[in-house]
Amino acid sequence: MNNEYESKPVHTIVIGGGQAGLTVGYHLKNRGVPFLILDANQRIGDAWRNRWDSLRLFTPARYAGLPGLPFPARGDSFPTKNQVADYLADYARRFQLPVHNGIIVDRLWKEEDRFVMTAGRQRFESENVVVAMANYQTPRVPEFARALDPGIVQLHSHEYRNPSQLQEGGVLVVGVGNSGGDIALEVVRSHPTWIAGKESGHIPWPIDSFMAKHVLVRLVRFLGHHILTVNTPVGRRLRPKMLRRAAPLIRVKPGDLTKAGIERLGRVVGVKNGLPLLADGHALDVKNVIWCTGYRHDFPWVDLPIFANDGEGRGEPLHDRGIVTNVPGMYFVGLHFLYSMTSATLVGVGRDAERISKAIASRPSIQASERSRQLLSVEAA
Repeated sequence: MNNEYESKPVHTIVIGGGQAGLTVGYHLKNRGVPFLILDANQRIGDAWRNRWDSLRLFTPARYAGLPGLPFPARGDSFPTKNQVADYLADYARRFQLPVHNGIIVDRLWKEEDRFVMTAGRQRFESENVVVAMANYQTPRVPEFARALDPGIVQLHSHEYRNPSQLQEGGVLVVGVGNSGGDIALEVVRSHPTWIAGKESGHIPWPIDSFMAKHVLVRLVRFLGHHILTVNTPVGRRLRPKMLRRAAPLIRVKPGDLTKAGIERLGRVVGVKNGLPLLADGHALDVKNVIWCTGYRHDFPWVDLPIFANDGEGRGEPLHDRGIVTNVPGMYFVGLHFLYSMTSATLVGVGRDAERISKAIASRPSIQASERSRQLLSVEAA
């Protein structure tokens, strides 16, 4: 850590060094805006490295590149999570982006015209701040999970890496989203497996097929990038539903689960005698539970009045396509459906980053305003 950043204000600080933060940095650098990227991970790309081992993108490599650097893989291949992580690290090196790793921001607030951030004993100040992070930061597990028998191995998909973490015996996967489907198909090879919940639809075509790679992906990208946006009536109508519901199954199909020998179950509603309790009143005797139940979309370290009240506490950040209008100088990039359905993806984050970087570059600088006031004071004297 360079101590100069603890005492000298920075024009713009970007919080988050994943694809969103790096892309913001790319565009800020092209516009000549001084900035610093703070990232909680020890290495660039660790947010991808620290996911389950078999994870692959749903998007072919030809659509996975960020602005200025194509993805270095065969165009119709589906990159692994480690390939994505290495690509992000190379992206930061290639464009010499000032990323400082191991900086976990624990509070963000504003003092007069400047934003103030603390990370342990370190303090940062800036004129502008970009929260370049996805909605999904804190794993969500139901409260009743604490009542499960302590002998049951419990993992959230955030912690799951591979089946070696599981003990012998049955596995209950809770949640039929893309993570739940992928993980269930993996663990069923070595453990009796059940999956609980209901999927939010599925893409009917195999994504490895020629039609999917060369036609369907382009169609979905066009719809998600240009039609399903906050600027269109259909986008505004569907956005609230897409923020609340899990994405449809993409690689895994419901029939794949059945063919693999995975038994489908209803909802898990509680605990009975230390075992997961299903909606039909049956308690399932398993030795492992993997919670594929998503994440909470909160930012508890942001101490600013920028959140909607969803009736259960702080809801979504209030913004206009990433610009927080009631707190000038604050921005978001990387949120799900920030502007369009593709906003949180490698495909779509670049457009949002460019728009936010342009807004920052066009915003009057505090330092420039202070120099102007000083000159006027001298002339008046």
